[in-house]
Amino acid sequence: MSGAIDFADPVTSFVIVLLIGIVAGFLFDRFAGPGWLSRQVIGSTRGVVTSALVGVAGSFIGYHLVTIITRSNSPMALFISAALGAAVVLMSWRILR
Repeated sequence: MSGAIDFADPVTSFVIVLLIGIVAGFLFDRFAGPGWLSRQVIGSTRGVVTSALVGVAGSFIGYHLVTIITRSNSPMALFISAALGAAVVLMSWRILR
């Protein structure tokens, strides 16, 4: 058994894309979310959880769109597209909210 991570494994890819979305949501809430005073008034956990969930949705959208469009087998390209998908969906969500 090797110590290397098998990116072709569906469970590994699922977990990585899930983590990309959660991290993108947390970063979005921290740097582009509501200000400190707004978080004190409305509460901080609701916005963080919502941003993380929207980030997860965006990462899965980005990952699967690039998989369908390009038929790429490069895991790094797929994970970068997951991060970009999360960023696009989070920014769109902020504009529409």
